[in-house]
Amino acid sequence: SSISQFLLLAFEDRREQTVFHFWMLPLFLGIYLAALLGNSLIITTISCDHHLHTPMYFFLLNLSLLDLGSISSTLPKAMANSLWDKTDISYKGCAAQ
Repeated sequence: SSISQFLLLAFEDRREQTVFHFWMLPLFLGIYLAALLGNSLIITTISCDHHLHTPMYFFLLNLSLLDLGSISSTLPKAMANSLWDKTDISYKGCAAQ
């Protein structure tokens, strides 16, 4: 048989944890938006300023791109699962994360 989805049961055990996670969504959204803004500013600054095209800033640019990609694949899915009370994720979605 093939696996089509995984069940996420960590917050399903206790109702209090689910409610706590739901009320923490504004905090998670704020952290997510701050990370997006900060990494976008770093990427834009390094890309536009020719004096910052040194190896140190090249690695900082790559780190910002990796952080932007990793936080953009996991946090929105976690927030959506909490909002719509979903407890499953597709196999492809899990592999992408």
